[in-house]
Amino acid sequence: MNDLYLQGLRIDWDSVPQGSYVHKISALKSVSEIPFHNAVTFLVGENGSGKSTLLEAIAVEFGYNAEGGTRNYHFSTYNDISPLGNSITLVKGFSRPKFGYFFRAETFYNVATASMQNYEGDDYHSNSHGEGNLKFLAYDKPGLYLMDEPEAALSPARQLALLKHIHDMAQKGAQFIIVTHSPILLGCANAEILSFDEEKIAPCKYEDTLSYQITKRFLCDRQRMLEELL
Repeated sequence: MNDLYLQGLRIDWDSVPQGSYVHKISALKSVSEIPFHNAVTFLVGENGSGKSTLLEAIAVEFGYNAEGGTRNYHFSTYNDISPLGNSITLVKGFSRPKFGYFFRAETFYNVATASMQNYEGDDYHSNSHGEGNLKFLAYDKPGLYLMDEPEAALSPARQLALLKHIHDMAQKGAQFIIVTHSPILLGCANAEILSFDEEKIAPCKYEDTLSYQITKRFLCDRQRMLEELL
């Protein structure tokens, strides 16, 4: 038993509607239980491998708004929530987080608008897109933080700034579960990486992630890779 806010989850596949697309996601249907061991957990894999579906389910079951935000956010612009959220049980630790959020890059504009109009009152729209994203991401209090592709609007330098923030906050007791394709963020020290590739969910070394391997190959031998690609 660890001291994380969220120590794992269980999936009751019998309660997932039979016609749901979730049954067709190979990596997800291969497991009924997923433990979390580290303060920072990355979910990696190709598009469509089930990472964001699982993260959304965790967020909804924990009480965060499906489109993003903190527990104070209660808005919806498009109802497309996966049924997986009603079929998982979260294994929680003894401590309860007082702060946290669910960030998803695809709906941050809606979160920023809702925040300005109804909730915290922070005007994220007054910043550039990347700066607004980073401002929202940089909560400085221990809690449970769920991030879906937080690197989407960030430059490499800003990704490094976010990496430092994640590392520093993890040292102070925060917990992060992050879906990412960023080889920069994946380099965060003492993080566990769970791969959704090869039709299963399994621990993966940083150097074995496709994000790292493809980026390294491109940077080290760009001309050859372009010749092969084009």
